[in-house]
Amino acid sequence: MRVGVTGSTGFIGSALVEALLERDDEVVRFVRPESAATTDAVIRWDPRRQIVDDRDLARVGGFDAVVNLAGAGIADRRWNAARKDELQRSRLDATTLLISALRSMSSSTPQLLSGSAIGVYGSRSDEVLDESSTSGQDFLAQLCTKWEAASAPLRTQGTVVANLRTGIVMSRLGGALKRQLPLFRLGLGGPLGNGRQWLSPISLRDEVRAILWVIDHPTSGPVNLVCPTPLTNARFARSLARALHRPAIVRTPAAALKVVLGAQLTSEAILASQRVMPTALLESGFVFDHPDATSITTEVVRLRTN
Repeated sequence: MRVGVTGSTGFIGSALVEALLERDDEVVRFVRPESAATTDAVIRWDPRRQIVDDRDLARVGGFDAVVNLAGAGIADRRWNAARKDELQRSRLDATTLLISALRSMSSSTPQLLSGSAIGVYGSRSDEVLDESSTSGQDFLAQLCTKWEAASAPLRTQGTVVANLRTGIVMSRLGGALKRQLPLFRLGLGGPLGNGRQWLSPISLRDEVRAILWVIDHPTSGPVNLVCPTPLTNARFARSLARALHRPAIVRTPAAALKVVLGAQLTSEAILASQRVMPTALLESGFVFDHPDATSITTEVVRLRTN
């Protein structure tokens, strides 16, 4: 199977490429024009300038599936007007150019798996959410809604389009957990804010396995990539501390987070309450290797110490 991947050097993208190659799929990476020379199959493009190399497209010939993971990190830095514009443009420009490129190819693309996030639901307190739930109204929810809408035009060519609504991906290699682990290992970890907000995590392994599953079992519409057992932030802190044999008593006040990260990023992302279920995945028969926080944190700590 020939699979195109945007965002292939990112936290999730690099793990996905490795998994695709391990199962002998052919991977075609979308890369910046100035990227270093490589023997891998690539398509050079510049989403900001809406330019894609037509010769690369012609050489590839077509795809069996494309996974679109391009986008700047949501919580990498404080949100100001320029950063929010970058978050939006990095997603919408890439998706718009990708759709245009795929529509221009002589052969149609059977499947597109386009990135999104559970931020689409907004912060919803204790409400249980699944793919049928309505979207939120805050900045992150509106961004995800626009991101998903940008992938829709490919459906007119018969492409099966899945929107991958990813939760909090857990790994020592990146994401939120990479930043938290050092503090927890020192016994300085604990809940964020009041700890009552709901988290919907997924291990990096299950994130990649779920993407491969959707490739192999074409799915149209939103797909929540989260483990089937959401939990509160306080319970997650206790689970991680237990796996590390440390206490989890150092609470980080919401006010301190707002000072360091900014009020909007803190309220809409860091302290957002999202109790999300992976209904589409479960109904399709997907089985999680790490179905809950205990198995996720145990695996992360095991990998850390091996």
